[in-house]
Amino acid sequence: MDRIVDISTDNVHVSAHRGVLIVALQGDELGRVPLDDVAALIVHAHGVTWTTNLVVNLAERGAMMVLCAANHAPVAMTIPIDGHHAQNARFRAQWDTPKPLYKQAWKAIVAAKIRNQASLLAALGRVEADALSFMADRVRSGDPDNVEAQAARRYWSALMGPNFRRDRAADGPNALLNYGYTIMRSMVARSVVAAGLHPTIGLHHANRLNAFALADDLVEPFRPLVDSVVRQMMDEGTKEVDRAAKSRLAALISADLDLMGATSPVSVAAQRLAQSLAASFESGLLALAIFDPPPPLAWSAIARHTPGGETS
Repeated sequence: MDRIVDISTDNVHVSAHRGVLIVALQGDELGRVPLDDVAALIVHAHGVTWTTNLVVNLAERGAMMVLCAANHAPVAMTIPIDGHHAQNARFRAQWDTPKPLYKQAWKAIVAAKIRNQASLLAALGRVEADALSFMADRVRSGDPDNVEAQAARRYWSALMGPNFRRDRAADGPNALLNYGYTIMRSMVARSVVAAGLHPTIGLHHANRLNAFALADDLVEPFRPLVDSVVRQMMDEGTKEVDRAAKSRLAALISADLDLMGATSPVSVAAQRLAQSLAASFESGLLALAIFDPPPPLAWSAIARHTPGGETS
């Protein structure tokens, strides 16, 4: 079972003992989670300490440790060195893949993201949905026209209102989005490593300081899932990244999606996408496993998905 462990209490100590992650405050145990269940450990609080043994145990299981700033955006992340039995061969295939395949892959990712944005807007009854669907069909190899940004300008005003601006440093819905995207990014980064791919070698993102460029590429189709939850939270009056909001956003990785005719949780959809990209690099033929845009009832279930796996 993939679980997101969020450390938001100041001055706690996190350690590992006999296959269990243990959180303690001044010697008193606050909680424990089996290490095999942990997909990511996210640290937000001040004064948190941890043991090297914990980080090693997480890495051996392919789990990520994410350090966040005050705005809930990730600033650092651990990455396992050994991720897949065929890692060396896949690194080479990834590095040697011709640029045209990279550009075609980025086209598919961007088009999928915009289609999901359009699907969400349609589920909410926004008239801009048709325009975004049309824009998704206009994406060319490598997205040289930056249709992604054009769609974003229409999307955010339609989803959040004309006065909304996506700002990573802002509070309110922006902070909720930051936290949700952190969850998705860590999930996708784990899937990239598990598939034997190098996370630094991106399809589109290429900042030399970004060690997770490929994760930032592949996370794009998953972002509208976070957007749907945050939009629902705003409608319910939630404006702060409190414990309940974090739990609800973390639970999103277990929400159901339609993938190639079968129902799969979000975490499995991320794994399938990374694995299909690795196979594409090796074969030289692009065949990405990207989940289908959810229909209206599915969007409603995703937006109301709770930590228990139920719909609120």
